[in-house]
Amino acid sequence: MTFFKSYFSGWDKPGGFRDLLILALPMIISTACDGVMTFTDRLFLARLGSEQMNAALGGGVTMQTLMFFFMGLTGYSTAMVAQYYGANKLQTAPRVTFQALLVSLLAWPIILLLKPIALDFFKTAEIPASQLGYQTDYLNWLVWGSVFSLLRYTLGCYFTGIGKTRIVMYATIAAMLTNVGLDYLLIFGKAGFPMMGIKGAALATITGSVVATLILAVAYLSPFNRRVYHVLQSFHFDWKLSKKLLYYGSPAGLEMFLNFLAFFFMTMIFQSQGEVESTAITIMFNWDLVSFIPLLGIEVAVTSLVGRYMGAAQPDLAHTSALTAIKTGMFYSVVILLLFLIIPETLTRVFRPMEYSAIFEEAVPMSVQLIRIAALYVLAESIMVALIGALRGAGDTYFTMFASVAAHWTFLPVIYLSLKVWGFSLPMSWFLLVLVFLMFCGLIVWRFRSGRWRKRTEELIG
Repeated sequence: MTFFKSYFSGWDKPGGFRDLLILALPMIISTACDGVMTFTDRLFLARLGSEQMNAALGGGVTMQTLMFFFMGLTGYSTAMVAQYYGANKLQTAPRVTFQALLVSLLAWPIILLLKPIALDFFKTAEIPASQLGYQTDYLNWLVWGSVFSLLRYTLGCYFTGIGKTRIVMYATIAAMLTNVGLDYLLIFGKAGFPMMGIKGAALATITGSVVATLILAVAYLSPFNRRVYHVLQSFHFDWKLSKKLLYYGSPAGLEMFLNFLAFFFMTMIFQSQGEVESTAITIMFNWDLVSFIPLLGIEVAVTSLVGRYMGAAQPDLAHTSALTAIKTGMFYSVVILLLFLIIPETLTRVFRPMEYSAIFEEAVPMSVQLIRIAALYVLAESIMVALIGALRGAGDTYFTMFASVAAHWTFLPVIYLSLKVWGFSLPMSWFLLVLVFLMFCGLIVWRFRSGRWRKRTEELIG
């Protein structure tokens, strides 16, 4: 009891648990719903065969790589909106969002133009032939619906920045229910629908994004927003705000793009090892998604909260918010740690195909090893996510970009050398990757403790 009193001390103070959870809980639920959508896609596809599940991972990572520069760029609008909200410049907030919406609309044709490059790479990446066709189909469908994912994300950034995270949660829950329901109907061909397999999974994902975008758009144009934030007067290009969004958001966008490009290459290397290895690493990444996605809700919330306090020239409260975010994430990560250590085989067999598969059974012991190794980093992950969110909210985006990109592009040669040159097993290569990740976490902690981010208040809201 004494431990919990100490742990939750300062519950209702500014920057404390109450302050954070008001923002974080809806965002945790929102990001968890996003995780459920991705997890369900792969789980249902696993029932049809491991090759479709593996294709969903490869195609999904490719889609994220194509989008994530633009999502990282527009994502910084969360911090900008929060900073102007904290400085009581309410009518500037939607003007920031409109600049981000313009970026999202301009991004879509660029993504369409990049699709053929990704498809050509699939053919040269030594992906198992049984997986290649499914992966191509999945990406082809997702690319056309990517504009809704971009618009949904950008509108969500606005509501997160002004602290109205419940509407983001409601929109994401609606997207999840739509996605999961259509997954069941379209993947398996139920209730008179044709059995579409992985194409059905992609169509369900797109439809969920459309539903969420419509809900957020209606809320964005609500009478309250029109009256208090003058949303209708914000629909014009603003060079000053666009320049600021590009300056601070480009590092985050470049970071996300380069990180996912490295992750894309790593996924292709893993999957090129063969059907058994591809299945084992896909199962591992499915559970890694479960461990990581809810923490993103904490990251988004602490970015908004730190941005608000920095905008109000209160860096001490921004610091308190970051520490509170760490404590919050640790609670969740301890549960994941125990699951990864105690029941890894049970977690693996969740993805068992409906019909017996020798490939899946051979992948089970390998997947168990990968999940247990992942237990080494789940606690460090919660610390890293909270501090990266705090640094971004304070405008320290260039450091987080360089550090994160350096880490991910170190992962890539580690995986390539260990698997392709040194001939290590998949579990040994995964273990080396985890060690590099822990070193990166230490670097983020050092940067936060240095306190350099505290000096950016005037620069952020000027």
